[in-house]
Amino acid sequence: MTPRIPLRPLARILSARAKGENPDVIERENIRVRHEEMRDRSRLMAEGRLLMLGLAFFAAFGLVGARMGLLAATEPVEPESTGGAAAIVAQRADIIDREGRILATNLLTHSLYAQPPLMVDPARAAERLVEIFPDLDVAQLKKDFSGKRKFLWVKKKISPEQMQQVHEIGDPGLLFGPRELRLYPNGAIAAHVLGGASFGREGVRSAEVVGTAGVEKTFDTWLRDPANGGAPLQLSLDLTVQSAVEDVLAGGMKLLNARGAAAMLMDARSGEIIAMASLPDFDPNTRPRVAAGTPAGDAPVFDRVVQGVYEYGSVFKLFTIGQALDLGLVGPDTILDTKGPLRVGKFRIKDFRNYGEKLTVTQVLEKSSNIGTARIAMMIGADQQKAFFEKLGFAKPTSIEIAEAQASKPIMQKRWSDIVSVTTAYGQGIAISQAHLAAAYAAMVNGGTRVTPTLLRGGGGGGPGVGERIISAETSATLRRMLRLTVAEGTATLADVPGYDVGGKTGTANKPDPKGGYYDDKNIATFAAAFPMSDPKYVLVVSLDEATETSGTEPRRTAGWTAVPVGAEIIRRAAPLLGMRPELEQVAEAKVIRVRN
Repeated sequence: MTPRIPLRPLARILSARAKGENPDVIERENIRVRHEEMRDRSRLMAEGRLLMLGLAFFAAFGLVGARMGLLAATEPVEPESTGGAAAIVAQRADIIDREGRILATNLLTHSLYAQPPLMVDPARAAERLVEIFPDLDVAQLKKDFSGKRKFLWVKKKISPEQMQQVHEIGDPGLLFGPRELRLYPNGAIAAHVLGGASFGREGVRSAEVVGTAGVEKTFDTWLRDPANGGAPLQLSLDLTVQSAVEDVLAGGMKLLNARGAAAMLMDARSGEIIAMASLPDFDPNTRPRVAAGTPAGDAPVFDRVVQGVYEYGSVFKLFTIGQALDLGLVGPDTILDTKGPLRVGKFRIKDFRNYGEKLTVTQVLEKSSNIGTARIAMMIGADQQKAFFEKLGFAKPTSIEIAEAQASKPIMQKRWSDIVSVTTAYGQGIAISQAHLAAAYAAMVNGGTRVTPTLLRGGGGGGPGVGERIISAETSATLRRMLRLTVAEGTATLADVPGYDVGGKTGTANKPDPKGGYYDDKNIATFAAAFPMSDPKYVLVVSLDEATETSGTEPRRTAGWTAVPVGAEIIRRAAPLLGMRPELEQVAEAKVIRVRN
């Protein structure tokens, strides 16, 4: 605070008197200056107070305006009493593919319900509703609207267009509630993997979305857990590859008049499933109900990859030969007696055609000789063979993260007799799923270690040498060369896709007749392949149910004519999508020769 200046300062008064001036003039001047200072301070104080008051009014009116805007944008609702019931958490996490593309998400829609006591003209409302929703029964609606019921659902899910049409009816007893809907934007693509979802607990204001099948059911708790912070569930599937596999599979199924088809493309080292398809399929947005009495194989919701347990035939010969090689019982060039038929007890083992009286082990696989494989199985012995199959995982359900997979256990004979050992050596008398087959083939070609198939991105935890060792690395390398020869010169030549070094094995297994024995004209045709055989990155298994190739004079049902071409086309389409470039043969540089006339 500045010190007050005296009105009559002594020094100035004495100086004025000495000069003969009037000292009162000094006092009046000081009084005037003091009053001006007091006036300026008062004005500044008043201005500050006015500014603070203006800011306070501005903040208050801004808050009122913001609240009014929020209320204007909010859907009007009737007041509700707060009960003690637990709130329904409707939010569900998205499901995405390995590249982050949406496979399943949520869509906000509405439900339609009625409160008959509030309705003005129930009969007219019922008639108008049937025009909007033709599946409703007008007589039943009139009965419900005119009865004693105070609440009833009309439609659990309606579109915005239908909501507007109901608005136009103008009846106050027809009301709407917000509803979160599970949406699969790609339709039927990867339907069996995703499974589907439906409503659990329901209320007027919300509904609980729960998984009913597939990964939606397996990870239902995780997808509904708020602790995940809305993070999506990332699968190992590649949407573009999945779409290509399904397109090719559907085309092959139609062209070859097959009853059904399935395919699985898997990383040979990590076990991550890149594509998994089963036909016929369905749209998970409108998951169908299966009529009572429908055979499992004919239902579109039946997943042939994990639920279908089949005898796969000659694709099993790779396991028999691989075990014998690993035990040191035979080598690739060991010569076997393949003169037929081969008698085992009271049974006779025959080949599809006469391949000669002697074949090497490599030729047994290449030409798919049942007799040669049976002789190798006799060398191995029943006990060792059964233990090897159990080591491959054929004694328990696959661990793939689909709810349906847990109930599909392979079928193995309880008593492992000599004839069982011989027939299972070439894939008859033992039934497994396609997922089991793909995992076993991966172990045969990836260096000899077990892989665990998974639908989660990075969930396999696999890699070279990580899993349990099934066969030695040397045996695996030998099998790769043999599989490559089977495609180059054997039963799977139609799978020799240029530039991708494909190796694989065919299998044609007659289907068992419920009355006993096997059908002669009904089979499961399978092609199990890997590529590139120099360093296998992917395993592909394709199966067709009762496929028939009819371009020739006689119908052909073997896998070489049915499953192999489909598998080849899948590789041709999928490999570039996986970033694989074809390795073309080196062509010698052309030289220009000048000819003088």
